[in-house]
Amino acid sequence: MAIELKKEVREELVRSIQRYFDVNMDEKIGNIAAGGLLGFVLEEIGPVIYNQAVADVQQHLQVRVADLEFEVHEEASQYWRKIDQPRRR
Repeated sequence: MAIELKKEVREELVRSIQRYFDVNMDEKIGNIAAGGLLGFVLEEIGPVIYNQAVADVQQHLQVRVADLEFEVHEEASQYWRKIDQPRRR
């Protein structure tokens, strides 16, 4: 699955890459080159990050689903137990 970005987000990230180069590198990077670098990162590195995030969410959800039995479980046939309890005292 390709990672698609909204136009505004892509433009913001391109500006961020340009700023990073301005602050940390000896050379400036233009708009087209920054867009190309962003495209490379999205295609090459993005899926690794995305897949890890999906695995993390799956693990979290599996723990939550396993807890459901304890969180929402109700014992059956409780009516008469509630009624009979006060009489036994």
